[in-house]
Amino acid sequence: MALHKLQVNDFYDDAYKLIAIHCRLEDYRLAYLLNKHLELKLERKDKDIDFKYLESSYSIFEWDNETEYVLWNLISNVCKKEEDSLSSTGTLFSNTEKVLKTFHLISEYKKVDYFIKISDEIQNVDEKFILNKLQAIPQIITSYTVDPLKIKSKDHLIF
Repeated sequence: MALHKLQVNDFYDDAYKLIAIHCRLEDYRLAYLLNKHLELKLERKDKDIDFKYLESSYSIFEWDNETEYVLWNLISNVCKKEEDSLSSTGTLFSNTEKVLKTFHLISEYKKVDYFIKISDEIQNVDEKFILNKLQAIPQIITSYTVDPLKIKSKDHLIF
């Protein structure tokens, strides 16, 4: 009798394109502009990407284009969270100050505000066309493609 083994790596698929976006817009405004200029139908998911060990959550918008077999995701790369910080000044009462901490989904790209993840089964999405459309939006500072294989924390993009 033959013995068959399945490796976990057999199920992991790197067949997606990743585009980094630099802009100072709120996530819902960027999703609106992408829907308008790229003719997408991105909608906010009910649950954000939540990392318990990092104590951070990132907004995510999604559109599953079933006619072209393409899954579009807009993911925030920045999570800002207010935390209490105790400052001891040698007085009787302790002062608590609010400190704004910043977390990043992909820590290698700390200056990137958002990522667009395009998962297409047929590989028919034209990246240059999308980049040209993105750079035509005046509110977007810049956008460029990122090689997912060179990212150390690419496991954060599995959802």
